[in-house]
Formats: sequence, C-alpha cells, structure tokens
Amino acid sequence: MGADARRRDALSPRRRDLDEDDVRVRPTRQGSRPRTRTRPAHEQAADGFVVAVDRGRYTCRVGVNTVTAMRARELGRKSVVVGDRVSLVGDTSGATDALARIVRIADRTSVLRRTADDTDPYERVIVANADQLVIVTALANPPPRTGLIDRCLVAAYVGGLDPLLCLTKSDLADPAELTSLYSDLGLRTVNVRRDLPYDTLRDQLQGQLSVLVGHSGVGKSTLVNALVPDADRAIGRVSDVGKGRHTSSSAVMLALDDDSWIVDTPGIRSFGLAHVQPSDVLAAFPDLAEGALGCPANCEHLSAADGCALDDWVATGHATPGRLASFRRLLTARSA
Repeated sequence: MGADARRRDALSPRRRDLDEDDVRVRPTRQGSRPRTRTRPAHEQAADGFVVAVDRGRYTCRVGVNTVTAMRARELGRKSVVVGDRVSLVGDTSGATDALARIVRIADRTSVLRRTADDTDPYERVIVANADQLVIVTALANPPPRTGLIDRCLVAAYVGGLDPLLCLTKSDLADPAELTSLYSDLGLRTVNVRRDLPYDTLRDQLQGQLSVLVGHSGVGKSTLVNALVPDADRAIGRVSDVGKGRHTSSSAVMLALDDDSWIVDTPGIRSFGLAHVQPSDVLAAFPDLAEGALGCPANCEHLSAADGCALDDWVATGHATPGRLASFRRLLTARSA
C-alpha cells in the first residue's frame, strides 16, 4: 500500500459493527398517544335534527336553538341530509360563530331519493324521515305532467312516504280529468287556488313532516310563502315555452307550528329512478304481490306475453284491472 493510501486510511473512521447504543431514538412528543379504533361514546351528546345543508355546514335544531354544525370524521362517507335525526357535541348554544359537531346519525324511517337521470347508478338521498310527499302540480300554466307525478309516486312508495297530490291553479282548469287517472291508487288530493285560503292543505300537513316537490312554475314557492310567511322563498315566472324558472336552490325545512314541518325542495325537471326495481314498486301493491309469485324470475310485470302472471291474477278477481293498469303505468314511468 502506498504512503498516500495509508494516510487516507489513518484519517478515515474505522468501520465497526453497530449496536443499539448507536441508534438515535427521537423523543416522544408531549401529549401524543397511539391511534386507536375505539371511538368516543359521546354519551352527553345533544339530540337534534337537520333543517338545512349548505356546503359542508349543517343547520340543526337542538331544542329551541338553531345550531351550525359540521360532520365528525368518524362518520366516514355517510351523508347527512335534511330531516336526519342527529346527535351533536360542542357548542350547541346557537350563539353567533358557535360550531358544533355531528357525531351520530339515527336510523332513518323513510328516505326520498332520486338519481340525476335514468342512466345514473348513483342515488341521492334528498330528505330523510319525512311522513309524506306532497306532489305539487299546476292544472294550467304550465299544464300538468303526469310523467313526473308517476315518478314521484314511485319514489314515495319505494321510500316509505305517503303521497299527497296538491293541485294548484284550480280556478283555471277542472281537476276531475287528472284525478281520475289516480282513482285506483286511492291517492289523496287537495285543490288550492291563490284567491282562497289554504285551510284544506294546512289540515293535511298538520302533525306531519311533509316534503314538497314539483316542476318549477307550478306555484310551489307561492304555497310555501303563504304557509310560512317569513320563509321568503323566491318566486319565478313561467317562461313562454311553458317551463318554469328555477327559484328555490336548496332543500330547507320550515316550521308550520311545533308539530308540523315542511321541506321545500328546488324545482325539478327530471326525477331519475335508476335505483328502483320492479319488485320495489310491487311492494306498494299488496293486492298484486301475491299474484306475482307465479311470475318467472326477474319478471318485469309489464305483459302477459312475457310470462307475467298478474293478468291471470286479476282475471280471477283477486285485484281490479285498474290497479294493475296503474301499477304498470308506474313501472313504465321508470324509463319513460
């Protein structure tokens, strides 16, 4: 080995085996603790319900207080919608700039859901825990659209809501022709007009959580403003082509009294039912469900030519032809 090589070797640190004394251990930060899957029980959480949703903030009623809240991370991807019964921790005083946290969502008794269209597999829950779906339809200007009524009926039956057909502008047209289409369904109806009190409609809403849906321009926001004067929901005009302008932009729950609430939803032009199967609709027709036991697997229940047994079931007097026709019309509405 040359002199230069021996000099470099003398100056460099000699290699040796490392042991535990050579390992640097970073000090533990004060206050840190290992992660755990155990979540806090939040036994002292306050109960409330959601009355409005806006960009990740939830307006809740907790007793007499109106509270702004956010969703806790432990809820994961579970959505929180208007009507949800929730448990909250944090500041539930309702004071300005106070923020609570939603830590639990109670099981839902009913859900109103729809898809963006009939090809969208992703269903969206609009309102939870509602008692009835009020389908607001104008008798004229714009003319009634039975397609939307049928789709809303399907959504109500599948979601566990009791439907109510509210016909506005009854001073402009006779409701008899429209209501006759739904006589076999036993659909409750109420007629209203702007120049008369809404007492009959109020009676139907008493003690209920009711969701109002309808095309833009049918007078839904006018109804809401009359029922809840301080709601201040925007009112739009009807366009020249017969389609109303969108006015309400988000669902919001409004109090009629201590026991009665309405949910005003944005005006809609489509009500997708991609998530609904024929068996879901059949469940709302108990007089037909037994007859369907004789149908082939995956029967669409649309025609005897396809093997549907419901025609024979009706022919033997177990259900009326009108009920079967109404059932099939609702099935057809899923893809119309």
